Amino acid sequence: MRAMQVTDAGEFELVERPLPEPAPDEVRIAVAACGVCRGDGHVCEGGTEHVDYPRVPGHEFVGRIDAVGDRVTDWSVGDRVGVGWHGGHCFACEPCREGEFVLCANKPVTGMDRDGGYAEYATARAEALAAIPEEPDAATTAPLLCAGLTSFNALRNADVRPGDRVAVVGIGGLGHLALQYANEAGFETVAVSRGTEKRETALELGAAHYVDSEARDPGEALTELGGADLVFSTAPASEPIAAAIDGLGPNGELLTVGIPDEPVPVEVGSLTSTRGSFSGWASGTPSDAEDTVAFGARRGIETTVETFALADAEAAYRAMDAGDVRYRAVVVP
Repeated sequence: MRAMQVTDAGEFELVERPLPEPAPDEVRIAVAACGVCRGDGHVCEGGTEHVDYPRVPGHEFVGRIDAVGDRVTDWSVGDRVGVGWHGGHCFACEPCREGEFVLCANKPVTGMDRDGGYAEYATARAEALAAIPEEPDAATTAPLLCAGLTSFNALRNADVRPGDRVAVVGIGGLGHLALQYANEAGFETVAVSRGTEKRETALELGAAHYVDSEARDPGEALTELGGADLVFSTAPASEPIAAAIDGLGPNGELLTVGIPDEPVPVEVGSLTSTRGSFSGWASGTPSDAEDTVAFGARRGIETTVETFALADAEAAYRAMDAGDVRYRAVVVP
């Protein structure tokens, strides 16, 4: 098979490898499409001590099972499946015993602790598999295994109700999906982004209001609207997150799924005056991924993607990292 591996931080190489054989509790998947995520940077750019190079990145992919391990009983050759960031769990640690599998202390991360979907084939543990219906296109479905799952799952677990005001900060791979989820769930949505380039798209995706963070302070703009019950930040930068904190309404929450490289300066006085809170959210389980795909199908959620051949996987990653993709890069082997 062909695979795009990272041989060391920042070094990509298209190689031919033997087909991987699934372990007894694993399956092998013929990859149809793999999304490109900023989380791939842990492997592609380095900085994560436990990555063993060479490594094949990619933690949001869709394909069909073409081989099953001896102990796998619930999945069969030909099943259409998806794999996300959550590469499995140990079933034995305290979070697992409490059913919090996504917080497993020993979980492998797809595309980081084990090879991912920048390849024609990949193996996955059986408990990491999400069932994918036959109808949706692989290229537009693959990003739902991470970008969609993270946005949908975080929103549905937030302490907000239909009719509340939700501001989405950052209209990119996660943000363009979060806007749609928030709108379809009945929230009054506000899109916050730099410049006016994404204004029309944001309104088309369901935003009731648009705030250009280059033209005015997001906190002031949100306060004029009555304050945000939830600021949902997908931006991987500390400045947009900090700027939105002052826009929280009473008992408002700033929930971030974007992970900036630098610490976020928090104005504690602003939080105490509104009884506000600041929290984070991490992806979800395969069951959550199935819910994400099902909700999107029922409500007509659309993933906007640009596709790249496997040989161009490095170009796909670089374009994503530079913010030149609208809105998710997808590698199609």
